[in-house]
Amino acid sequence: MVWQGANRGRRQVAAMAAGLLLALAPAAARAGAQAEEHLAPAVASLMSRAISDHPVPANYAARTELRPWLDQMSQRLASRIPDARTREDFLATVHYEASRAGLDPQLVLGVIHHESAFRKYAVSIAGARGYMQVMPFWVRLLGSPQQNLFHLRVNLRYGCVILRHYLDIEAGDVYRALGRYNGSLGQPEYPTAVMAAMNRNWIYSPGAATTKLGAVAAPTLTR
Repeated sequence: MVWQGANRGRRQVAAMAAGLLLALAPAAARAGAQAEEHLAPAVASLMSRAISDHPVPANYAARTELRPWLDQMSQRLASRIPDARTREDFLATVHYEASRAGLDPQLVLGVIHHESAFRKYAVSIAGARGYMQVMPFWVRLLGSPQQNLFHLRVNLRYGCVILRHYLDIEAGDVYRALGRYNGSLGQPEYPTAVMAAMNRNWIYSPGAATTKLGAVAAPTLTR
């Protein structure tokens, strides 16, 4: 009948419109089911001291030995962070915070790539915030209420300290540490995706210059 055809047409239009809206919606951040954990007082005290504010040195990005790394990473990041000054500040902060925590900066870039796609104000369904998708409960456990997880240095400081904490728990096992970071320990999807993002987009191999940066050697993915 004519009315059945009209109804079918309206349903098809509605379905197409819903699909279009879904396609245009911003991608959700990827933080997993992170749960607040109990920290031993000594561990909480150690992590809290690590969180304490030590800003990136004013001349950090101007260091000659850092320049090749900044230039290479900046080229790769230009499509995601178009402004050159903002991009350089971001990368210098990533390198400083990663090195300060004893992490490979390339691993941190892989985490950010997968967690937030380099979106400063990304928020997950679970409420994790910012570039490294840090859960707000960490601020209550380790920091102070005025700390803003959308602030570049605050977010990276927390994210790097937390990831370092999990690496220590897992005796350097990056695969399991990443699982803990995401709240999906024992499941392969998250660590595999982070390592794939790092290896596909953020590997830096300029030869001897790597040792001058003070970067930790690229971690081995183990299960």
